[in-house]
Amino acid sequence: MNYSFLFRKKSIEDIISHAQFVEGQATGMKRTLRVRDLTAMGIAAVIGAGIFSTIGNAAAAGGPAVSLLFVFTAVACGFSALCYAQFASLLPISGSAYTYAYASFGELIAWIIGWDLIMEYAVGNIAVAISWSEYFTAWLQGMGLDFPKWLSMDWLSAFNGHKAALVQMASGVSLSALSRPIQEAYLAWTNAPQLFGLHLVANIPAFGIVVLITVLVYIGIRETKNAGNIMVLLKLVILLVVIGVGAFYVQPKNWSPFAPHGLTGVLKGVSGVFFAYIGFDAISTTAEECKNPRRDLPLSMILVLVITTVIYIVMALVLTGMVPSSELGVADPLAFAFQKLHLDWLSGFIALGAVIAMAGVILVFQVGQPRIWMSMSRDGLLPPIFSKLHPKFRTPGFSTILTGIIVGVPSLFTTLTEMTDLTSIGTLFAFILVAGGVIIMEENEDPETVKRGFRITYINSRIWLIPIWLISLVILFSTGVFDITIFTTRISVLLHAFSDFAVFKTMVHYYVFLGLAIWITVRAVIRQWSLIPVMGVLTNMYLISELGTTNWLRFVIWLIIGLGLYFTYGSRHSKLQKKALTI
Repeated sequence: MNYSFLFRKKSIEDIISHAQFVEGQATGMKRTLRVRDLTAMGIAAVIGAGIFSTIGNAAAAGGPAVSLLFVFTAVACGFSALCYAQFASLLPISGSAYTYAYASFGELIAWIIGWDLIMEYAVGNIAVAISWSEYFTAWLQGMGLDFPKWLSMDWLSAFNGHKAALVQMASGVSLSALSRPIQEAYLAWTNAPQLFGLHLVANIPAFGIVVLITVLVYIGIRETKNAGNIMVLLKLVILLVVIGVGAFYVQPKNWSPFAPHGLTGVLKGVSGVFFAYIGFDAISTTAEECKNPRRDLPLSMILVLVITTVIYIVMALVLTGMVPSSELGVADPLAFAFQKLHLDWLSGFIALGAVIAMAGVILVFQVGQPRIWMSMSRDGLLPPIFSKLHPKFRTPGFSTILTGIIVGVPSLFTTLTEMTDLTSIGTLFAFILVAGGVIIMEENEDPETVKRGFRITYINSRIWLIPIWLISLVILFSTGVFDITIFTTRISVLLHAFSDFAVFKTMVHYYVFLGLAIWITVRAVIRQWSLIPVMGVLTNMYLISELGTTNWLRFVIWLIIGLGLYFTYGSRHSKLQKKALTI
């Protein structure tokens, strides 16, 4: 059987042509976005829960030196951002990583990345909506308004909390002595009205914010742009006030020692800090609504990384200067720091900032998901209704409504805490394929495309990649991050894993990373690949290898479901398949 159809590619010209005309009809969207708007959308996506929670745990592990970790992580994200920028300039189409994969890897990988992005945008937004609900009800509570717990908690958490409370109370623990989450879940379950014996517990604020933002996204990109710009402005004002007030309470003695646990402690926060940057890629889905996408998208991505990095660094320094970093390992470090200094009046201000920040994240991802589906539908991999634009609003109406349902309904009843790591895997997988796609495109590039838009500066991997590996290893060993004894022990464990399946299955992802890293390094040196996309592939591969075997298993199951859909519908209705049959 010939499987070559799985890797059939679309030319750049075909991709742009199909985006402009589907079934003979013009598909023009409203081009209203400029650099300012795109940058605001990127800031809205990146500065979310990360600045209100991630900084605390990272600072507790790494001390004030966590501010440098934001710099290092921004550089790592910069590799991916530059790859996205080059593709966005070359293919100013709304498909983002899906479209880039179609042009570089072929149809099957494009489908996989399109299916994978559902985890970053739609599934990830469910968790964001639930977090928004928690911040929103906390803000109301700070204003003296109590929102009923049975209307602001998911059914599963209330059920499990009630059951746990009954077990503890049966052993003699009083209700008031229960932990706060279990106590709230117990009260939510017992106070909820019942219908035919079913407790009516639902997270109404989470559902409400999704509905509100979905309506906004549905009625037009101009309205979405304006709302996003306002939210970002308010968010930045609130953060500047918090930083400005906090700066007066900074005690330089809290910055010493700068790295209390050495580089090892600093690197413990690398995953959390990296995920604080997730979201800058979402603006590439609006390429067809930009005034000048070839220029504006690359510029806005770089601006987003620079601006958010400066904010993160300043916030980290102020926070660790106000309070000893060892005390910041809490869920809400900003509120904790100001309450410790008896600045309780700022708590409501911080909660409001969190509400606005989380709403901005939901807004950007609700814009991104329908446009991914729209691009997949244009290529025939999804039914035509997914790419149909509203005649007045010029937005993908059906895809937007479906995204609202997929995000809104689960947010009523589920926690999806275990799905957040899936979101991370989905994002990193997309970053790897986009960086890899740049390498492939540059190896097989038409000389004419070199003249188009933004280009990553070529740095020869043959000259720089091996020295970078050596310098990295020297730093890691000299600072104690890698100890020779621990290193040799780890090697022996890896070798032992080959003969012990129980050990092997917990370390298989490390084997995959090491094998691929060595292979990519050798290929990059031999073929003189461009250094920046190679570094993008390697850094994201390392981060994805740290997410654990269980999360990888869930990711594989998710991909298997997606492949089932591809072979039952997508491969049979592909525009490239129809084109091949007519030749």
